[in-house]
Parts: sequence; structure tokens; C-alpha cells
Amino acid sequence: MASFNKIILIGRLTRDPEMRYTSGGLAIAKFAVAVDRRFKNQQGEKETDFFDCSAFRQTAEFVSQYLGKGRLVAVEGRIEFNEVEQQDGSRRRYTNVICDQVQGLDSPRETGEYG
Repeated sequence: MASFNKIILIGRLTRDPEMRYTSGGLAIAKFAVAVDRRFKNQQGEKETDFFDCSAFRQTAEFVSQYLGKGRLVAVEGRIEFNEVEQQDGSRRRYTNVICDQVQGLDSPRETGEYG
């Protein structure tokens, strides 16, 4: 049976992307996207989910150069789970969205960002 791992998110960047390069020159941008849930909880409040994201190569450079905190974005990619052993021997799981495409859905003027 075939498997399929695809995610599409529309939300706002929670911070400016963090850009770095590997020793081999690979561009990596890390950022987080906040996505409001469609329905309110029992207290009548909207809840928000936060997704850690990573973009590579040209997508990373685009994100780093043109997008910043507060910008509305569409992210298309896949979910990746990683497990890391901590210094105390315990294991911690991380969830990350590996971005194939990232698009800005608003202009910097709408969010007050100029750059």
C-alpha cells in the first residue's frame, strides 16, 4: 500500500525566520507558523496551533528575504517526526514541517512590516 505525507497550512509567522547555511553551503530557514483553529473551545475562545517549519535552498532564501513576523503565509510540505536523546538519557520527540513551497499571502504594508 502506498503512503502519503502532505500538509498545507495558512497562518502567520510568529517570528522572523532564522537563516543559516551548512558547511556545504545549503541554505536553511527555520520559522514558526500560527494557525487558528476553526472552532472556539468550550470557554468561547479561539485556540491556535503552532507549527515549527524548515525550508531549504531557494525556498529558504525566499522566506528569509521576503517574509517576516506577522506575515500571512501558505506553506505546503510534509510532516517529519524526529526523536533526540537528551543528556539525562530521556528521549524527546520533535515535529517539524519540511516546506516544499512557501507563499506570502499579504503585503508587508498590511502588517506594518517594511524591509
